[in-house]
Amino acid sequence: MFTYAIDGLFSIEECEEILRLSRAGFQAQSGLLGGTRQSEIRRAKICWLDEEGSAAWVMNRIAEGVARGNREVFGFDITEFREKLQVAMYDQREKGHYDWHSDVGEGPIAQFRKTTIVVQLSSPGSYEGGGLEINLGNRVLTACRTRGSATMFASFLIHRVVPVTKGTRYSLTCWNHGPRFR
Repeated sequence: MFTYAIDGLFSIEECEEILRLSRAGFQAQSGLLGGTRQSEIRRAKICWLDEEGSAAWVMNRIAEGVARGNREVFGFDITEFREKLQVAMYDQREKGHYDWHSDVGEGPIAQFRKTTIVVQLSSPGSYEGGGLEINLGNRVLTACRTRGSATMFASFLIHRVVPVTKGTRYSLTCWNHGPRFR
């Protein structure tokens, strides 16, 4: 099994605080893939959290969840977190989405990604569409929409965020790194 669910990784109040920390930092439309803007593949605004400053507690909680998931399911050689925490906003006005993709790539950092963890920051009733789907080969898993829950999966799995049709979906993503897969 290459997925792991964590119920209640963050409380509702903690989700609100993460959103408060990110509000000022949202960048304009993000569809940047491989250095090129590709809005047909991804439409979202993103913000990077400073995991050593005011959001250090967020990174600590993520690290605890990743350690537990890796111990219980993956057993990957995870040695570090090379990237900042990313908060994404998928809005109905932009038909926010992220088409099928893998988080492992040829880039100088992406080639070392082992697992991805995505936290649901929005209340499930605040938007429609916007589901995180992970392709497991013989079926598609839709991630839990309970606020504060997390879904951890092997970064090489193909996944997507389907278009948001009403409201706004917020999520927190962190990638975990180690030696390249062989």
